[in-house]
Formats: sequence, structure tokens, C-alpha cells
Amino acid sequence: MNTKVPAIKPRDRDTVISALRAGVVPRLGLQHIQVGRQREIEALIRDIERVGEGGASIRFVIGAYGAGKTFFLFLVRQIALQRKLAVCQADLSPDRRIHATGGQARSLYAELAQSLSTRTVPDGGALRNILESYIQKASERAVARGISIDAAIKEGLGDIREMTAGYDFATVISAYAKGYEEGNTNLQDAALRWLRGEYTTKTEARADLGVRTIIDDASFYDGLRLLARFVRLAGFGGMLVCLDELVNLYKLQNSQARKQNYEQILRILNDVLQGTTESIGFILGGTPEFLLDTRRGLYSYEALQSRLAENTFAVNGLADYSGTVINLPSLTPEELYHLLERLRDVFAAGDPDRWLVPDDALTAFMDHCANHIGDAYFRTPRNTVKAFVDLLAVIEQNPGTRWQDLLNLVEVNDDNSGAADHEVVTDGVEADDELANFRI
Repeated sequence: MNTKVPAIKPRDRDTVISALRAGVVPRLGLQHIQVGRQREIEALIRDIERVGEGGASIRFVIGAYGAGKTFFLFLVRQIALQRKLAVCQADLSPDRRIHATGGQARSLYAELAQSLSTRTVPDGGALRNILESYIQKASERAVARGISIDAAIKEGLGDIREMTAGYDFATVISAYAKGYEEGNTNLQDAALRWLRGEYTTKTEARADLGVRTIIDDASFYDGLRLLARFVRLAGFGGMLVCLDELVNLYKLQNSQARKQNYEQILRILNDVLQGTTESIGFILGGTPEFLLDTRRGLYSYEALQSRLAENTFAVNGLADYSGTVINLPSLTPEELYHLLERLRDVFAAGDPDRWLVPDDALTAFMDHCANHIGDAYFRTPRNTVKAFVDLLAVIEQNPGTRWQDLLNLVEVNDDNSGAADHEVVTDGVEADDELANFRI
């Protein structure tokens, strides 16, 4: 007799199925399809706890296309939200980089600030709530000490004023608080624009807020540090920054632009490792080439290679999860089988009596994949998962259909998406001569 598994909410079920059929990671219901990688998750939970205690962390999550990097980052994001951290996330692209001079770094900061989420506002846009949380705490301090709210707000920002670029940051927060107390929505909106990095000229920011600076390309990292410190002052544990698709830095055609981005990564890495920053964690997702390529990857920068090199003692099955780099292992066949079981449960909304296929179908499906694409079906399981979900969708919508009759129609391609269009990206300046026509 089948054992009942926890029921799955209809919203979670539909979100998971729709996302997986499109080949993307669902934002809801991740817990229903998570398998394996327990020690990697535990290592990131320790990082989250460190940030929540006022420390800092940085991890490079490395995996091939389709190996589950984005899923892993989303799962860690969900855990961080539950641990009362604020979380922001963005994908790097030709228009969003860690270092730039043409607005791309400011654009990345703006995307991160817009995506800022908390447990109660999990889908982005939480900055306003964080500001109001800070104002509420300042109001409580003001009442307890018999001082004005304005004085309590400014007093609480003393540490931020001492940080790089912190004076104007604190001024803008005070401006938002003033607008909040007076019901001045224009002032509130202007402060939010500034804090989100949406001002493009200092003249406009000075006219609206009386500040002389804006968050621009040069202040990308300083802006994140200030935001993380403020998030903690507002009563949250700290801030987790999730950056995916760092392979876009690897694809930069201009060697100087690539080097400057790597130098920015080195600066962040050094600050975290040396303990000179606090209340902020970074998770950076990339491919093995992005890390290991000694011509274009992080390993092309000697200082980064020395800091990110693997532990030479972690061989012959031994693992070290305390290092900066987390290599996502391939799913084992057993873990993939468990994943297929979970997908079957999702379709059945957690009710084994509604399973669309028996256990034999799972084994037959894996054998089919192994015979067609070899071990790639569990090394990069995205396409395998998509094919299985498509199979269940057809069976669900066509009662009486035999899974045996459909199995030979299943096509699962080796997942090399992204690698095929790995075009290098020009930066509008002269490229490396020897790499001008380079393609991955």
C-alpha cells in the first residue's frame, strides 16, 4: 500500500510543472523537487548563519550548463529568506557587469536593488518595507529615550556615515524618513530612486535630494556594502547577493574590461576573507570554463587563481566544503531516480493514488535516456527533467495512454545550451588581437 506523502499546494504544483516544462527554475515549490547535494547546502547554510551574525561570506558555485546552478542558487535564496536575511539577485549580461564605465555596473546595482526581497516580500521590491522598518525602530528608540524621531533616525545612521560614500547614503535615508513622516510621496520616491541606483546625473539628484553623489559604476560595490549595513540596522540579519551567469565576464572580448571585472571580484574576495566587510554574503554562479580557463577565466588572473585553487588534499573521494569554490557534483543515477519520483509526486499533488506512471516507468525512462545520450542525462539533468515532465503532461491529458507506447518517442538532447551561442561580447573598444575572432 502506498504511503501518503505531504500534500502539495495547487499553486506550487502548477508553478513547478510550468517552469520545468519551459526549462527554467521555479520560484515556488523548490522543496518538492530538491534531491542530493546535502553537504553543499549545509555549507551555504553555514555561510548564511555567518552573515546573520554580522560576518561576511563569498562562494563561487561552479557547474556545467544544465547541472543545476540556478536551481541551487534559488534554493539557497529561499533558505536565506527564511533565516531573516534580505536577498537580492541578478544575472550578469552584456549590459550588467561588476565593473564598467558605460553604466553597466550601475545597471547591475539597480537590478539587485530592485530585486531586494525579504521573507514577507519575497518577490522583489522590498526596499520600501526595509526603510519603513528602520523608521519604525527609530520611532521606538525616540519614544524610549524621549528624543525626536529625526534625531533617532540620524543617530542610528552614524556608522553608515563613516563608510565609503556613506554620508550621502545616510542623507538620502533621512530624506525618505522625512518624506514618510510628512506624507511627501515625491520625496520618498526620489529617495527610493537614489537608493536603487536609478539616478543617472548628479545634477538631478542634487536638485531632488541635496546630495552631491549618485550610485554609479564606480560605487557599485560600495553601494552594496552600504545597503547591507542598512538592512541590518533595519532589523534583518544582513544581505545575500546572488549573481548568476558570470560566464558573461568570461565572454568579454576586451581583455582590459575582463581584467577590471576580475579585479573587482578580487577586491570583494579580499574584503570577505580579511574580515573588512560585514553583514553581506556573495554567491557567484559560473561554469567550469569561467573559473579554470587560464587564458580568459578567473584562473587567468594570478591573484585569483592562488585564492581559488582547490585543496590539494581533497582527492580520492575526499571533499572540502570550507573552500571558496563549491563544485556542484553530478547527480548520481540514484538521485536522478529520486528526482523522477518527486516529479511524479508533484503531478499527483502528493497523492500516490494519483500517480500517472508506476515505478517500472521510472526505470524504463532512465534506461531510455542512458541508451540515447549516455551519462550526460544525469550530469546535466535539465533536459532529462523537461522530457519527463512533458511525458507526464501527455499522459495526464490523454487518459488511457500507455507510457510504454510513448517512451520510444521521447527525445532527450545533451544539454549544451549557452555553449552553442557562447559568442564573445565586444565592449565598444579595441579587442585582443589574437582573440578578435575567438569563439567558444
